[in-house]
Amino acid sequence: MKSRLDSSASEDFGADFKKALDDGWLPIREVARQTGVNAVTLRAWERRYGLIVPHRTPKGHRLFSAEHVQRILTILTWLNRGVAVSQVKQLLDTPQAFSELVENDWQVLRNTLFTAVTQLTERPLDDTINQAMALYPPRTLCEQLLMPLLAELEQRWQGQFGTQMERGFFYSWLRSKFGARLYHNNRQLHGAPLLLINQSDLPLEPHVWLTAWLISSADCPVQVFDWPLPAGELALAVDLLQARGVLLYSSKAIKLSTLPKLLNSLSCPKMIVGATVCIHHTELCAITSEISDLYLADSPLAAHQALVQRGLI
Repeated sequence: MKSRLDSSASEDFGADFKKALDDGWLPIREVARQTGVNAVTLRAWERRYGLIVPHRTPKGHRLFSAEHVQRILTILTWLNRGVAVSQVKQLLDTPQAFSELVENDWQVLRNTLFTAVTQLTERPLDDTINQAMALYPPRTLCEQLLMPLLAELEQRWQGQFGTQMERGFFYSWLRSKFGARLYHNNRQLHGAPLLLINQSDLPLEPHVWLTAWLISSADCPVQVFDWPLPAGELALAVDLLQARGVLLYSSKAIKLSTLPKLLNSLSCPKMIVGATVCIHHTELCAITSEISDLYLADSPLAAHQALVQRGLI
């Protein structure tokens, strides 16, 4: 554990901080690494809900024990079951209260965002997402809020008036929002990026940007191309970027006959992501035997999990 800590940083914090590390306490950056919950969210859980109360050094630096880490993992278990963060504390104290919960904060948030999209009001859309980002880890936010919201909107847009207007507004906002997050994160990160390509002809594909955000939030640089690349240019991009892997995302059918030529020249791991995996499931499973290091994932969440399991992020 201590090998992952920055010893120079501990010296900057002083002797008390260094002694605490020697005694087995963890700084907030290490807890964030172990749990996947970033420091901003951990502080919000402490300040707003008292979910985690870390030890403080005389200079005010937060330190966490193994019990704190376990408590954070338990909180994540509740969040992944769909419980809102505002309801978690009572469940930590009395787990049997779960069946008595009535209020659904996730649905309230989705309704707020849904209304903002249909009324083309950017400020409440942005404010609601900013507040949620401060309280929830990216994976939980995607699973419980953003992906269900997209599904509700797509259902509304099936043959309804205003489809192009609302879709264009929301997709443009989402690309701008998460593109800015990506840019900021990439400026802070080093090392080989993952190359993520929108392989469909759908502009501003929203799940491309959710996938990119999930990967970026795991401290992995991401380079996004919002349009397909021909085989030669894809190989050149991988070479120039020294990419650690390539993800092709599509929510639509793709030309399977082009995949071997497109991917066989790449020596890095490859992944096909999105609903296209379900559309072409049988054929893609067969193609994986022809293309080395090719993996399949049917959603941003599945792609994120597969990349973690394979040590690519």
